[in-house]
Order: sequence, then structure tokens, then C-alpha cells
Amino acid sequence: MKRMKFLSKFIMGLLMFVSVFTFFGCGKKAEESSSEAIKIALILPSTIDDMAWSQAMYEGAKAVQEKLGEDKVELKFSERLGNPIEAGVALREYASEDYDIVIAHGAQYESVISEVAADFPEVSFAYGGYGVKADNVFGYDVDAHEGSFLLGMLAGLKTKTNIIGIVGPVAAGESIKYNSGFIQGVKYVNPEADVRIAYTGSFGDTVAAGEIARTHVNAGADILTGTSQQSVGAIKVVSQYDGIYWFGNNIDQTVLAPNSILACELYIFEGLISQFVEKRAAGVKGGEGFHMTLENKMLDLTFNDELKDIFTGEELEKINVAMDEIKTGSRKVEAIVK
Repeated sequence: MKRMKFLSKFIMGLLMFVSVFTFFGCGKKAEESSSEAIKIALILPSTIDDMAWSQAMYEGAKAVQEKLGEDKVELKFSERLGNPIEAGVALREYASEDYDIVIAHGAQYESVISEVAADFPEVSFAYGGYGVKADNVFGYDVDAHEGSFLLGMLAGLKTKTNIIGIVGPVAAGESIKYNSGFIQGVKYVNPEADVRIAYTGSFGDTVAAGEIARTHVNAGADILTGTSQQSVGAIKVVSQYDGIYWFGNNIDQTVLAPNSILACELYIFEGLISQFVEKRAAGVKGGEGFHMTLENKMLDLTFNDELKDIFTGEELEKINVAMDEIKTGSRKVEAIVK
């Protein structure tokens, strides 16, 4: 009997131990599952160090990773995928590897995003446009005309020759919006200024951009601006001339020509990507679009501290007033001037 009682107590104790072990084991698994890193992938048309469009997106993603923690955000990227067909292959690979958010950084990816997103409904996709209407696709657009209006004001106030040159990539998308806002800003403060635009027909042709910049300077332009990764070539040419200045965009490009770049419009993609992460965490995989604006702090201006004294206090105050008006909606800047 004693032996039977001993065995009975032993079995009961063993069952209790197993129950406790199972309970804590399951709790640990749930904790590990809830703390899994969100996986983000970037499809970039150029490189993460292009000093323009792609670098701005990459730095935004890195900022999100640093803010949330590297253990919470896994980040991968693919560069030099300006060709939508090649980008489509990478999109499918990332989706097949169970990435949560895949961002194709540009408007040129619209058709391939539409195709791939339909095959991977659990993955959130994002791209620079609004044409794709799907529950797992986020669209985004940079209202570059808002910040460029302010740069245009600065250019109109500081030009001495009244000739200003724009080095454009292609007459479409974010680039044409930037040009539009810049021209409006120039004309607002200096109606007599002559703003001249020439396009290379490419986003990455730095040689052609440099040639156009030189043509502008030789024609009398003393202030230039331009967009996309090709602008690096134009900035290099501008830096060869004394008294010729450049207004940049996408990121702070001052390091490229510290004696020539006066100010830059910043595209702050950290705020945009944070929106994607928050929406997905709330169970929203897509179906929404986002505008990057001055008001929501996804756009901003930065000045070259070494050259900021070129502007008077009165001129800078005009910029601050105009910025506040744009933020509140009391000043309307047209995205495209016909």
C-alpha cells in the first residue's frame, strides 16, 4: 500500500510539473512570436549613396530601423533596378521570402506592383504613385512643389543676372512638380526673372546634366537647381564657377559643393515608412495613399550654414511666412503650371 501511495504521489507530481512546464513554455513562444522583427525591403532605381532620390529613401528606412531597434526591423535593399521588369523579379523574391513591406521607390513600378501584389495578398507593397487600387498596396507622392516654392523665392531674391536655370531629368512625376513650385516661387518675388528649363531625358545621366548646367551658366544663369540622382553631375559643374549657386533637393547635398549650395529641400521618408509600419501593425495592409508635405513634416528645408549669411534677415523671414502659409493652406502652390 505504501508503495502504491508513493507511486500515486510521484505520478501526480510529475503531471503538475509537466503542466507548469507546458504553461511557461507556451508563454515563452507567444512572447517570441509577438517580438518578431518586421521585414522591410527596398527596390531602388539607383544606389543608396546617390546623394538624391534612392539615398533619401534608404536613409529614411535606416532611421526607422534605428528608432524601433535593429531587432525589431529587418531591412534589405536592391539597387540599380530602374528597369521595372528586373524590379519585378526582385519584388517576387522578397514577397516569397515573407517580407512584410516591400517598397518599389518610384512611379515607374506601377504596372509591376499591380501584377505582383495580386499574387501576394498578405504582403504590403508601396510605390511612388496612386494608380494601383489594391487592399495591399500603399501609394505615396512627394509634394515637392511646396518646398521648391520656397527655394524659388530664395533664388528670385538672390539672382543678379535675372537668369535662373533648371536641370531636369524628365518632364513627369515628382520632378515636374519640383520645377513647377520652383518657378512659382521665383515669379512670386521676382516677376522679371527668366527661368529656363532643359531636360536630359534620364534620371541618371550625370554627364548630360553637367552639360546642361554648363550651358545654363554660359547663357548667363547665376543660380541653378535640379532633381534626381543626375543632379550630382550638374552640381559638379556649378562648383567650378565662382558666384554661381545651386539649390538642391531630396537630401542635404551641401557636402558635394559646400561653396555653391545655398539650401536644399529634404524628403523625409522616415515619416512615410513609419506610417506603413503603423498601418500594418493595426491590420491595414494597404489601400491608402500618402502625400509628403511641409505640414506633415515629411518635407523640410535645410540651409548651408557656411553660406546662410548671403540671405538677409528680412529675406529669411519672408521664407518663414510663406512656409507657414503653405502649411496652413492659406497659400496654394500649384503642382503643375500649364
